[in-house]
Amino acid sequence: MPVVQSAYAGPPRYLYNAHLQTIIPSLTRKVPGVVYERERLTLSDGDFVDLDWVDGGNRLLVVLTHGLEGDSQRHYIRGTARLFTQAGYDALAWNCRSCSGEMNRAFRLYNHGEIGDFGEVIAHALRTKHYEEVVLIGYSMGGNITFKYLGVHGHEAPDVIRRAVAVSAPTDLLASAKLLDLPANRFYRNRFMRKLTAKISQKAALYPGQLDMSRLKDVKIWEDFDNFFSAPVNGYRDAHDFYQQASAVNYMPGIQIPVLLLNAQNDPILSPECSPAWLAQKRSTIYLEVSALGGHVGFLQPRDPFTYAERRALAFASEKL
Repeated sequence: MPVVQSAYAGPPRYLYNAHLQTIIPSLTRKVPGVVYERERLTLSDGDFVDLDWVDGGNRLLVVLTHGLEGDSQRHYIRGTARLFTQAGYDALAWNCRSCSGEMNRAFRLYNHGEIGDFGEVIAHALRTKHYEEVVLIGYSMGGNITFKYLGVHGHEAPDVIRRAVAVSAPTDLLASAKLLDLPANRFYRNRFMRKLTAKISQKAALYPGQLDMSRLKDVKIWEDFDNFFSAPVNGYRDAHDFYQQASAVNYMPGIQIPVLLLNAQNDPILSPECSPAWLAQKRSTIYLEVSALGGHVGFLQPRDPFTYAERRALAFASEKL
C-alpha cells in the first residue's frame, strides 16, 4: 500500500494560504546557476521542439517536463535541474511545441495527453548520448504527460528509465477543469485562457478556416474552450474525448516502474480525484504522497533554496524501494 505520509513541514509563515503558496513562488522565485545549451529536435512529422540541456558528461539523466504554458525557464524546472546536476545528473528540460518562444509549424499545439513528442525526446536523448539510468520528472501538465507515457508503454518503455515523479499533476482532467470555473480560481482560469487564446488566434491566422474564432464569445466555462478550441486543434473529437484520452489516471495501472505522485491537499486547481489513493493501494509501483500544504507547484521551504518537491524528487530517485 504505497500511500506515504508526507514529511513536508510547510512553507514560510507569510505564505498562509493556498493561493499565496501557488502564486508567490511563480512570481518571485529565482534559481541562479543553471546554464542551458539549446538543441532543436526535428520531430517525425516535420515540426520541432527545443531541448535545453545541462550536459556534464554524466551517466545519469533527469528529463524535465513543464506545466501548461510553462517552459524550461520556470522556477520549478530550473530548481530541479540545479539540484539534480549537483547530484551528478545531466538534465534535459524540453519545451513542448510552441513553448520555447517560437510558434511551432504544425496546426496542432501540445496538450496534457500528447506523449508522442515526449517519446521522441526520450528516444533522441538515448540515441545520441549514453546514459545508464534515466529519471523522469514532470510538473502539473508535465506530470500527467509523464505518467500517461509510462502507463501506455508499460514494459515497452526504455529499460534505462528507472524512476519517475509527478508533482501537482492533474491526472483527472475533467475534475480539474471543473475546479478552474470556481470564482476563487478566476485568476488561474483567466491567466491560462489569455495565453492559450493568443496561441489559438495565431493558429487560426496561420491555418484559415480550421478554427471558428467567433466561438470565443460562447465560452462560459473551461469545458467550452476545450470543446471549441483545445479539442479540434489537438485532434480530439470534443472536450470529453480529450479528458478521457488525456487523463493519466486512465493509464496509470500500466506503469511498471516505481513512480511518486506528490500533490498538495490544498492545491486550488486539483481535485481529490487527481490523487487516486485507491490506485496506489492496488499497485505496488505507484507511490502517492499528499501533503496538507504546498499549493500548486509551490512547496517552498523556510531558509532553503530548493523546494520540498525538488528535494523529494531527488530522494525518491535515489532511495532503494
